[in-house]
Amino acid sequence: MEYPNFHDRDGFIWFDGELIPWREANLHVLSHGLHYASSVFEGERAYNGKIFKLREHSQRLIDSASALEMDIPFSVEALDEATQKTVEANGLANCYVRPVAWKGSEQMGVINTQGNTHVAIATWPWDYISAEVWGKGLRLCEARYRKMSNECFPATVKAAGLYTVNTLNKNQAQRKGYDDALVLGSRGKIAESTSANIFLVIDGKLHTPIPDCFLNGITRQTVIKLAASEGIEVMERDIEPNELAAASEVFLTGTAVELTPVSQIDFEEKHFKFTVGGPVENRLVDAFRELTGMVAKAATV
Repeated sequence: MEYPNFHDRDGFIWFDGELIPWREANLHVLSHGLHYASSVFEGERAYNGKIFKLREHSQRLIDSASALEMDIPFSVEALDEATQKTVEANGLANCYVRPVAWKGSEQMGVINTQGNTHVAIATWPWDYISAEVWGKGLRLCEARYRKMSNECFPATVKAAGLYTVNTLNKNQAQRKGYDDALVLGSRGKIAESTSANIFLVIDGKLHTPIPDCFLNGITRQTVIKLAASEGIEVMERDIEPNELAAASEVFLTGTAVELTPVSQIDFEEKHFKFTVGGPVENRLVDAFRELTGMVAKAATV
């Protein structure tokens, strides 16, 4: 797959309080965030010009930064306004939005107590899961590395450093011919995929892991509420890998993947297969589309 060059584009990026041309949004090679991962970010989507759960995302960016002892010099209201301005400046009604905050080049060394926290917001069209792949469902394999315990690091925030493990797991999965990987937590329970939360349908009920070592996604929280409104019982609990055998449907949730079905998970030489477009998943996809104005995948081909 050929990927676009993200530094050479037309458009605007909001950078530390002002919109600047896309190609001018640069940072110094000695930025602390580059060397020591003092960086946090968000993933958001605009549907028909409206950014979904914008306030929750802006607040989570601030909370994630706080967990890494970084003070973002903008209020939630200011971030909301900047995000909306960035989407409008780029003339995009349906798009992905990426706010990011990091420590700059004011200080080197492990400590990051000096200097300001810088913030930027970019947006672009991004169909993260193609209609073709979505229609077939994702194929997952067992991840090589597990999630870090929250006792070792604030693992439940959206910190850039945590995604190193995700990158390695997804790289390995795709080298093996899979779309993604099933990642376990430090205790050996099911956690998530490399960058999305996971739900299992067992006997008509929705089961999802307790977010004790991974991000409690905003889309995840939305789906849980939608399930309740649809009369679908939701059980947040520890889930053993061998329970995949009892699941009739499995799907992932997240800003990038939205709600994406899983067709197969290969784990410890066992092959678990699931219905794509099953009744529970379909109800929740329809409810999510109604809530967000999300365009049906089949219509994006």
